[in-house]
This record gives sequence, structure tokens and C-alpha cells, in this order.
Amino acid sequence: MQTRTPVPHFVKARHEFRGMRTAEHYFTVPLDHFAPGSDAAAETITVFAREYVSSAHTQAEAEELPWLVFLQGGPGGRGNRLASLSGWSKAAARDFRILMLDQRGTGLSTPIDRNTLPARGTAEAQAAYLEHFRADSIVADAELIRAALGSGPWSIYGQSYGGFCALTYLSFAPDGLKEALVTGGLAPLAGHADDVYRATFARVAARNTDYFSWYPEDRQTVNAIASHLRQTEEFLPDGGRLTVERFQMVGSFLGGNTRVDGLHYLLEDAFTGTPHGNRLADAFLEQVQGIVSRLANPLYALLHESIYGQGQATDWAAWRVLQENPAFRPDAEALLLTGEMVYPWYFEQDPALVPLRQVAHLLAAKTDWKPLYDPTQLAANSVPVAAAVYQDDIYVDRSLSLETAAAVRGLRVWETADFHHDGIADDGEAIFGRLLGMVRSVAGSAGS
Repeated sequence: MQTRTPVPHFVKARHEFRGMRTAEHYFTVPLDHFAPGSDAAAETITVFAREYVSSAHTQAEAEELPWLVFLQGGPGGRGNRLASLSGWSKAAARDFRILMLDQRGTGLSTPIDRNTLPARGTAEAQAAYLEHFRADSIVADAELIRAALGSGPWSIYGQSYGGFCALTYLSFAPDGLKEALVTGGLAPLAGHADDVYRATFARVAARNTDYFSWYPEDRQTVNAIASHLRQTEEFLPDGGRLTVERFQMVGSFLGGNTRVDGLHYLLEDAFTGTPHGNRLADAFLEQVQGIVSRLANPLYALLHESIYGQGQATDWAAWRVLQENPAFRPDAEALLLTGEMVYPWYFEQDPALVPLRQVAHLLAAKTDWKPLYDPTQLAANSVPVAAAVYQDDIYVDRSLSLETAAAVRGLRVWETADFHHDGIADDGEAIFGRLLGMVRSVAGSAGS
């Protein structure tokens, strides 16, 4: 991947509050970075990024600080909106200017949603457009942004899907990197998405067992909710029906130490008595909508499985692998809660996704996805890399992560059972400090 001439860039606003200064950056980048010749400039989109600097640094000092680019999880999640520097950002702001990207298609970048995507035309045209919103294009955006900001090789920090993007960066633009940190985000470099979901279902089943051992009363509550939904129509505030399979999506709480106990608080609000018997409470339904609706981030549902697509169709991998795991079926007697898998019925039951159903099926059937990683380059890697691998992570499997780590030259692994997928929300300051120390010790050894 070659860096082109710096792209158009402006700062819309600057603010200072709660011990930090921010700047709002807008960049104009090609939609298709990989189009031949001058065609690359035929259509452009906007990418937004917010800069965060500790006000402990003077303006002059801040301008001399190196950049740290945070690559958000997802896909389809906008950059974090920091109200103050805390956790990992507090640690990072001591030595860096933090650049928080709204990855293309999200946040204040040119958006993709149920209103904008159909404007592209046919479902086939929409699918072709979405091909340009994977990690390879995100990395190409970052390289143009680096040039626009006048930065030399910079540091990156990838959480979850952001770690996948970091591996793509190391594959195709390593000259742009000084060092890379990854938390819960070492993607499999090859193989089918089925392999990912076979590991994922096993991890989620084990996490269900753990959860119901901590809150045994919730086993009965989950079964009661499922039984109720099979017999009674309940609707979320957006008008969409809450089915058993949509209710199972509250298992997203199981993916973290900082969130898992919140599932108990959600379930304790489930029922309310009425003159006609128990119904699901409004407070419960409102909370569930925030979990199961993809109104705010449809890209997650559209592109989730494509992040594993390289030269072959994903073909609704999670849905097919679910059939091998009958304990997760919505008609199971002791219902299990699911994780962040995406199924074809999402595009039938979620009102925000119904207009995107046809394009979703086209993406699932797409066979000619471009490679996202270069194993040869990764095997020869010279960029210092450190990664936290969480032993019980239900979203990014430990064994697959360690396989990837072994394939990246010089990658140092910190394996721990102390955290789950949301480790940086649990003790981000310590995790960031540890990983930064690991890459710096590698760089120091190489320079000695």
C-alpha cells in the first residue's frame, strides 16, 4: 500500500474541558483506494477523527507529542466520545496525542444507514459500495490521514475489531507504524468463518454455565421470559416484535467482566403484573431495545461476518454453525443466551435492518473478498507488537489468537485470565501500560 499526496483536511472546532483539549478533524479520502490510476479519485467520502490531548501539556508541548491512533471495535462502531481522560486514555495522554477515528461509514464520517445506503441504487450497487468499508480501506484511510497530519510512523492501539485492523496495517502498510498494541483482537489469518463460530459457540456455552452458577435464580427468569414470548406477543418501543431469538441477544452482556453483572439487573426488571396477568415491563423492553436494535450501527450487522471473508463466501456462518449447537436454538428447554453472532433473521425482525435484507444476503454470498492479511509480510514483521489475549474471551478465541500470534514475527503475547473482552473498560490504564512497556522493551532490545 503506497501513501498518496496528503488529502484535503480541515479542523472544524477546538474545545477544552475536564483536563483535556480536543480538535475535530475532517479528511476527504477516496471511496476506492485500490482503483487503478486516476480512478481512485472519482468518488470521495469524509472520515472524521477527534484529537485528544491532556491539558497538562502546553500547546507547544502537545504539538511535539507523537500520535497514537485508537482503532475501535466493531465493525461499524464509531470512535469513543471521551468525557474525560481516564483508564487507557489517561495513561496514553501522558505521552501521546490520541487520534480517535470514526472509521468510514460511522459517526461523523460519511454515514451508512437504512436511509443513506438505498440511495446507492440497487442491492447489487449497495453491496459493491460496502466492499470499500473493510479493514483494508480503513488502513488506507489512516495512511492518508497520517500524511495529512505530517506524522512519521505512528503508534496504533487496536481493541477487538481494531486489532484485526492492526494486523491488516502490519500486513500492507508497516512502514507507517512505529509500534502496535492489541487487546482482544488477534484475528485468524486464514480459514473459514465457520471455524471462528465453532469456537465462539463453545465459549458462549461455557459462559452461560458460569453465569447461571452465579445467579441461579436467573435460570428460571430466562426460561419464564422465553415461555412468555412463545405464547404472548410483546413489542419493543420501535414497534418491532421481541421474539425469543431476539431476547437471546442479551447474552452480549456475557462478553465482559464489567458488564456481565448488568445482565442480572436487566433480568430482575423483566415482568410487571397487570389485570390480565404478567407482561414484560416497559423498563425492561426499553433496555432490551438498546441491546438488540441495530438502528445506530447497521454496519455491524452487514459486515460482521465479512471481517472473516477472504476469497470465499461466509454464507451466514454463525447461523449454520448454530444448527450444530441445538442448546442455542430458541425452542431449547433451558434457553442459552447468545453472543454477538449475526443471523439472517436479523434482517427480517429488526425494523432498522429490514430495508437492507437483500444487500445482506448478497454480502453473505460474496466469494471474491480480497485478502485482509499478508502472511509473508507478517512472518517477516519488524514492527514491535504486543497483544493481550484473554483466556476466556467469548468473542475472540484464545486458541485462534495464539495461532495468529505465532505467525507474526516478534509479536509478544500477554495471556491473562483476569479480564474478558472488555478488559480495557475494566483496568485500561494498567493494560495499556503493560503493553506499551512490552513493545518498548522489544524496540530497546532491537536498538541495543
